[in-house]
Amino acid sequence: MFLKACRRRKNGKGHVYWQLVESYRTSVGSRHRVVAYLGELSESERKGWGRLATALDGKSAQRARQMSLFEPEGEAGAEPVPEEVEVRLKGVRVSRSRDFGDVYLALTLWRTLCLDEFLERELVPGREEVSWGLMACVIAIARFLEPASELHIEGRWYKRTVLADFLGVKVEQVTDSRLYRTLDAVLPLKERIEQHLRERIGELFAPDCEILLYDVTSTYFEGEAKRNSQAQRGHSRDSRPDCKQVCIGLVVTPEGYPLGHEVFAGNRNDVKTLEDIVEAMEAKYGKARRVWVFDRGIVSEGNLDFLRKHDGQYIVGTPKSMLRKYEQALLGKDWKEVRDGLEVKLVPAPGGEETYVLCRSTDRRAKEAAMRSRFEKRIEEGLKKLAGRLERARQKPDRSQVERQIGRLLGRNSRAGGLFDIKVREVQRDGQKGFLELTWNKRRAWRQWAELSAGCYLLRTNLTSRDPEELWKAYIQLTDVEEAFRTHKSELLIRPIWHQKEERVQAHILFSFLAYAMWKTLQGWMQRAGLGRGARTVIEELARIKANDVRLPTTSGREVSLCCLTRPDGSQCALLDRLGLALPERLGRPTWASDPATL
Repeated sequence: MFLKACRRRKNGKGHVYWQLVESYRTSVGSRHRVVAYLGELSESERKGWGRLATALDGKSAQRARQMSLFEPEGEAGAEPVPEEVEVRLKGVRVSRSRDFGDVYLALTLWRTLCLDEFLERELVPGREEVSWGLMACVIAIARFLEPASELHIEGRWYKRTVLADFLGVKVEQVTDSRLYRTLDAVLPLKERIEQHLRERIGELFAPDCEILLYDVTSTYFEGEAKRNSQAQRGHSRDSRPDCKQVCIGLVVTPEGYPLGHEVFAGNRNDVKTLEDIVEAMEAKYGKARRVWVFDRGIVSEGNLDFLRKHDGQYIVGTPKSMLRKYEQALLGKDWKEVRDGLEVKLVPAPGGEETYVLCRSTDRRAKEAAMRSRFEKRIEEGLKKLAGRLERARQKPDRSQVERQIGRLLGRNSRAGGLFDIKVREVQRDGQKGFLELTWNKRRAWRQWAELSAGCYLLRTNLTSRDPEELWKAYIQLTDVEEAFRTHKSELLIRPIWHQKEERVQAHILFSFLAYAMWKTLQGWMQRAGLGRGARTVIEELARIKANDVRLPTTSGREVSLCCLTRPDGSQCALLDRLGLALPERLGRPTWASDPATL
């Protein structure tokens, strides 16, 4: 069950009425029926009805939807196989084995998000032999399970899965050109896909959409990407400055559920992306007094003025240098401990329109101290080696070259670079001028400030009435965006990009976004079942369940063909039960084989 919005205009004013709707399957496809008319609802009432719909849906309804995957599709007019036949054991064999468990899980996630129904409704059918919705399902499941190129889907992956039986799409119908055209067909639906996922994920998990977390990452190209104006060289987060790249801005909820994404040119500064993202979110979901959370790399006075003009609220990180203004506050005693090893305090800002939150972490302090000590040791060792070479030099050294060497040494160890006061002076040796001597001292004031500010950071917000603990918790949820980027890059392999056309690149990123929505849906199920968040472990465990085609020769000279599943072991049975998933013993009905002589 889910909530459905019905929009009406009455007396020139727009109204939104809500219905509680149940989805069910018929012989001609999925259908909806209204369970209850709820009228206009407030935000809290809507969330409450959404949670009730999810509870009513329950495991039984979920199992019914999953079992529909296995409904027999016997050919019309085909001769049925009797309940009992005599089998010749000598000729019993397995003809082929295909991936089932992980594919079944991915297809269940795809249908749980109602993406099959959405694409069937939104993509206008033409003269294509296979619908774009089915091909989109193939691409998304491949991206979710075994991300690779469209050529890999055609050449290897699809033919060794059971998807052909589930979707009714033959192996020879899945070609690279058809997959590429699917990318082109689905891309124009980007905005509507994001709106659909927000509504559906809201029905399933009721995430908090009043706080939006935003961050930017990059992904690089293999090839020159000459036909893509967005492919540019910029700050590479993948340590590939030699490659062109695009930047991706991602917006998620505090729980990590995706709400939207935008693709920017690879040389676009992070600060200059925020206005586009805010306007895109308002265009999709309407204007509201949302709380935006982003890191210091996106902070600028212009961005904060823009948010204030849009009646937006924000919690943002600040540059480390701003801590200098609050040295006395760091020395104060009125800290509030919000958890073991973490303290916060409010610091009013001039004018009273903003509040600063000082945060101090014991673990972060220890980490920074260790890094600073390591870099200090490296700088000192490097200076000693350079000083020794200058002392042993028989020829007059080039002063500019020595200074460049010092600059590179400090640059590689920048966290401790400010500690050293380094001097290079000219000396006389054996009556000759032009030789150089290297000396250095350590700045005591710099070390004192580094020790005082270690583990500290400063947050800035216009939520002046909030508790500092609440503000810190909202900000620290930015780790969910970082986790989303890690999932995109390590699990869904969004990088590198091999496509060269701009639209194909955007479609590639869109399907990674769809696969990530499936990933988060699985994690949501797992958390409800008390299984943690290790989605890849679940996928790999279920991937051991295979579908096997079995041939049974009968005493009548004909062969019976049926598809049986590997029987789940104890751990797999427990996992399926916790997730509310049910498997049959075989797929479809037994049929008479048309080619008894072949394997």
